[in-house]
Amino acid sequence: MTEPTLIIGDIGGTNARFAIVAPEQPGFTSAVTLQCADYPSADDAIRQFIDESSAASPDAICLAVAGPVIEGTVQVTNNHWTLNAASIAEDFGIDAVRLLNDFEAAAYSIPQLGADDSESIGMPENVSLPEDRFNVAILGPGTGLGVAGLVRRGETLIPIVGEGGHVGFAPKSRIQVEIRDALRNKFDRVSVERLLSGSGIENIYWALTLIHGEQRTQLSAQEVFTKSDDGSDQRAAEATHMFFEILGQVAGDLALTLGAEDGVFVAGGIAKRYPTMLQNSGFRNAFDNKGRHRAYMERIPTSLITHDEPGLLGAAYCALEMSSS
Repeated sequence: MTEPTLIIGDIGGTNARFAIVAPEQPGFTSAVTLQCADYPSADDAIRQFIDESSAASPDAICLAVAGPVIEGTVQVTNNHWTLNAASIAEDFGIDAVRLLNDFEAAAYSIPQLGADDSESIGMPENVSLPEDRFNVAILGPGTGLGVAGLVRRGETLIPIVGEGGHVGFAPKSRIQVEIRDALRNKFDRVSVERLLSGSGIENIYWALTLIHGEQRTQLSAQEVFTKSDDGSDQRAAEATHMFFEILGQVAGDLALTLGAEDGVFVAGGIAKRYPTMLQNSGFRNAFDNKGRHRAYMERIPTSLITHDEPGLLGAAYCALEMSSS
């Protein structure tokens, strides 16, 4: 009997990644990355993927999308696409279409990760998750800031999905207060995504130059990280240190909010591109620094996901669940 063709995708503000689910276990093949700006709609990008991969017509489609899923529809937070599950099903002549928040899919990937798919950030070392009961959280800066949680109770995985990247930024030091106040001149409201994203590192750099009374050429996110890494710009180094420190603060707040005592996982392109910078930063101390709850925080492992495509891995899990139900 021919295996069904299950197409999955992970759609962010900049890139759309598509693949075909491998049968029997969460995994995928024929992964292709497309630029969202090159296609009028997600349907056009899916058709391009089918052509490039020579895939059969899909029997089911499962897409992880950067944005809240409301009544089967997602307006992608940082690009021009709007996806509707019923419209996609009609366009491709299928019944089974599922839309997930992108970090809901990333959360589903956590139990599927192999031993080499993550690395500890500071102490304690990460360990295998309990098989029957756990609470974990995940966050990741990229084009935006994704946040989610995952709970296991017996055989059931329960994602905790929201828009945690858009909670208000709570500064923890005088310089952070100054950065927040500087950003209030640019934005009506300073959410954590205004600092923890590609544009966020640019905002931090801009704010620091303003605070120090400097007239500098504003840098792109990549330039800030590059100049920090090669030591050619002191302000860029200060900005990246602040970026990872704030990431640790927010990760710790998330652990407290969700009771994620079995681990907090960091995903997203920025952290994965600069793992040494993350490891050498104030991330872990900022994570632990929760006053009366410091001892509680010090017990929670923090890990960097190094798997190439956790969003696709989680979408593959969900697609297999769809096909077996």
